[in-house]
Amino acid sequence: MKVTEHLDRALNPLISVEIIPPKRGGSVEKIHQAIESVKPFNPPFIDVTSHSAEVIWEEMKDGTFKRKVKRKSPGTFGLCAAIKYKYDIDPVPHILCNGFTREETEDALIELNYLGIENLLVIRGDAKIKKEHAPDRTVNIYAGDLVEQVSKMNKGVFLGDLIDAAPTDFCVGVSFYPEKHFEAPNLRFDLEVLKQKQNNGAAYAVSQMFFDNKHYYSYSEKARELGINIPLVPGLKILTNTQQLTTIPSAFHVDLPEELTDRMMAASHSKEKMVEVGVEWAYQQTLDLMEKGAKCVHFYVMQNTAPFVSLMNRLKKVM
Repeated sequence: MKVTEHLDRALNPLISVEIIPPKRGGSVEKIHQAIESVKPFNPPFIDVTSHSAEVIWEEMKDGTFKRKVKRKSPGTFGLCAAIKYKYDIDPVPHILCNGFTREETEDALIELNYLGIENLLVIRGDAKIKKEHAPDRTVNIYAGDLVEQVSKMNKGVFLGDLIDAAPTDFCVGVSFYPEKHFEAPNLRFDLEVLKQKQNNGAAYAVSQMFFDNKHYYSYSEKARELGINIPLVPGLKILTNTQQLTTIPSAFHVDLPEELTDRMMAASHSKEKMVEVGVEWAYQQTLDLMEKGAKCVHFYVMQNTAPFVSLMNRLKKVM
């Protein structure tokens, strides 16, 4: 089922999650355990992140180092197949611009279509390396370009002007930033980018994590005023330690409320207390979002699902 269908048919607020594949060479068992732990809470869909290639220096037997380009965490498509057919949950693979040509993307989308996967989250992705490509290959620069490529495939328009090509039927999600993307010169510019994604075929959007709901409400209001009418799903993250007070703002360019920071610092003497603070904050955020009409709240759980399970055991008493 498509994400938009889940949202349209929901009688009660939904909770979805996002996980990350294991690093290259890692065991997939931990991921299966993570999925098993969230499955009792009936997530309508599970996002699976993807990463472009990056430079890795490998030490050779003679003591020298060789530069190699590898994807640190491959396996997105395999996990999506397992989520769909082993756990009967709709997977949402992340599809990136950076690190992939449009030709590689078309091949990947054909594979996903053959797997029966109906949903995609289309993002630009981090530019870890500048990947060279052959002169006969092309690239998508921005997420909006990639959305347009998927939309054309949904109409049977493939690269190379194929004749009588069977159209795909992907539901395309995109990202948005309640505190604006750090590269955008202002919020209006950022909103216009989201509107262009909508115009290019995006069916829904999921937010970057935020810790103060006022950012989401303000952004949503301005988006509607601009004519953005696709569902805007709020995305949340449960804090679990004080290191995140600096790493999250640095990596994701979001603000942390003073009250949350103070609570985390006051609990810094105990791992359990820090998790309790994070869960309580996310609990209050979620209740407020649901009371104000959010049809779905998306959680970035990655591989550590224990705090999420704790949160859901509280939420299920009021949902």
